Amino acid sequence: MESINELTILILFRADSVRRIYNLLAVIDYLMQFPNLKIYVREADAVNHHLLDKLLPKYVDYEFIVDRDTILHKTSHFNDMLRNVTTPFIGIWDTDVIPYKSSFNECFDALVEDRASIALPYNGLCFDTSEIIADLYLQNYDFSILDQNKQMMRPLQNHRLTGGAVLMNRKDFISLGAENENYYGWGDDDFDRYIRFMNSGKKIFRSDTPLFHLSHPRGVNSGFSSKVYEHNSKTELSKTINNR
Repeated sequence: MESINELTILILFRADSVRRIYNLLAVIDYLMQFPNLKIYVREADAVNHHLLDKLLPKYVDYEFIVDRDTILHKTSHFNDMLRNVTTPFIGIWDTDVIPYKSSFNECFDALVEDRASIALPYNGLCFDTSEIIADLYLQNYDFSILDQNKQMMRPLQNHRLTGGAVLMNRKDFISLGAENENYYGWGDDDFDRYIRFMNSGKKIFRSDTPLFHLSHPRGVNSGFSSKVYEHNSKTELSKTINNR
């Protein structure tokens, strides 16, 4: 893989459970197998407990931002992070997901070779590992544990997903408006992003492998926090779908 230093992975983090910390460290370890890849982690929370600045490798570009809002406004944070990035390619990455290495490589190649403006290193199927299998993986980060036990996992959602692990041409993404900040908290922002690329006619690449989600307790930022937020999210997504 050439020119991997042209890619920056953006990770937004909030320690709403200790498993989130375990999972983040596992994801960072996974990403560091790609030499010269830039990793940018933002922790957004009310109080800085100074855990990540001690736990993360110095190679990682880490920052803490005071955010006292219980709801994590992901889209706003990612756009703010995007303004600090200069590499031609970016990734928006969840703190709990692991794809196949070959899928990551082929997605990056598709971007570099201009065969895609957005590339997803999985086929839309994301397996939720269970905490038991996640614990086995977290012991030594052996990917074969995930690969060989996927028949014991359930899909994270019952429909095809478009987020979690996404690589993009930065300029193309910005030209489409970057993240849609009308999505507040957990919602349909991933679908919105993907549909905007589709509606624009830009090239999309997907790998033919599943994604693995390391299980964790699901709090207020892991689902719709109220019926009002759900309604607002669906309304916004409908606008994007119809804006051809």
